[in-house]
Amino acid sequence: MGLTGSLSRGFLYGLNKMDVIGLDRFLETLDRRRKPEERDRGLLTVSNHVSVVDDPLIWGVLPFSYAFNPGNHRWSLGSYDICFQSKALTTFFNFGQVLPTHRGHTGSPHGGLFQPVLTQAIRLLSSQPFAKPPQSLTSTFETSDPFSTGALTYSTDGVDSFVAPSIYPSRRHSWIHIFPEGRVHQHPQKTLRYFKWGVSRLILESEPLPEIIPIFIDGNQDVMHESREFPRFLPRAGKNIRIAFGESIDGEKIFGELRERWKKLVRLQKEALERKGLETHWEMGELTEGLKYGTEAVALRKEVTMRIRMEVLKVRRSLGYTDEDPKQGLVDTWIEEGDKETGRMKDGSWVGDT
Repeated sequence: MGLTGSLSRGFLYGLNKMDVIGLDRFLETLDRRRKPEERDRGLLTVSNHVSVVDDPLIWGVLPFSYAFNPGNHRWSLGSYDICFQSKALTTFFNFGQVLPTHRGHTGSPHGGLFQPVLTQAIRLLSSQPFAKPPQSLTSTFETSDPFSTGALTYSTDGVDSFVAPSIYPSRRHSWIHIFPEGRVHQHPQKTLRYFKWGVSRLILESEPLPEIIPIFIDGNQDVMHESREFPRFLPRAGKNIRIAFGESIDGEKIFGELRERWKKLVRLQKEALERKGLETHWEMGELTEGLKYGTEAVALRKEVTMRIRMEVLKVRRSLGYTDEDPKQGLVDTWIEEGDKETGRMKDGSWVGDT
C-alpha cells in the first residue's frame, strides 16, 4: 500500500498538473477514523470511473503517512479476471486490499449482485468480527464450506479460497471505495454511466449506515485514454488532473426512509419463514430469495442507486459542468449500447474493460 501510494503520488505531483478540491476535509474524516476502536461506522466513497488507473492513482493525493497506514485506507473491488489470475497477482492485490470481483459481462457465472465478495464488503463496512480470528495470524485458515456463515475463508466460485477480511477486529467499520459505473467510461461531456446496483447493497445492508462521501475524477482519462496506441501500458504524463472530494452527505436524510423500508422487508420475510417453520436466522450480507428478487427489494435498490448517483453528479456540477442529459442515468440508455461492450460508443464516449 505504501509503495503503490508513493508511486502514485510521485506520478501525480511530479509529472502532471494537479487540482485537488476538498482534500483537507477528507483528511479530517480519515484522521477521525485513525483508531479502529473509536470508529462508530464505516466509510463509503463513491466516484465516477474514467481510467484503468483511477485506483490506485487517485489515492496518490493522500500524504505519504496515509499511504503507509493500510488500516485506515480503502478496500476496493477489483476484477477477478484481471487482478487474480496468478499467484503473484493474487498476493499483490490481496496485500493491496482489493476484493476479488467477478464481472457478469465477461461471461463469468459467478458475477452479479449477490456474489460472496459483496457480503465481505458489507461486513467490512459494519462492526467486526463476524467470526473469531485464529490465535496466530499466520495460521492456516480452513473451513469445510467456503460459503458458510462466519467462515474464516470465503470462496468466490466454490473452488478458490480467500481469507475473509472481516474476521479481524482491526477492520471494523472499514473504508470501502466503489466505482458503481462498473467499467471505465470516458465521455466528452464528462457524464456518468448508469450505476450498477451493488452500491445499493452496501448502503441498505451495512450496519449502521456508513458515512458516505462522493468523489468526482477528471483528467485521468487523458492519462490512460481507451483510444491510446502503443505503448498502451504506459500512462501519459503532463496532463491536467482534477479530483474533487464532496462533503459527507446526510445519509439519514437521503437514505433513512429507504433503509427503514428495507428493514421492514427483512422482518416480513422472517415472519413468513417462521410461519412455514423454516430457518429465520441469517448473518449480515446473506439474503433469502425474496430479498434478492422480490419486487419491493428490486425497487429499493433502484431508488438507492439513483440517489447515490445524484450525489456524485452534485460534485460534478460544483466543478462547473453543465447538467447531463437525464437519459444518461436510465438503464435503457445503458442497454442501448448493445453488444458493443467496449470501445467507442454511439454517443462518442469510450467504454473500457475495467
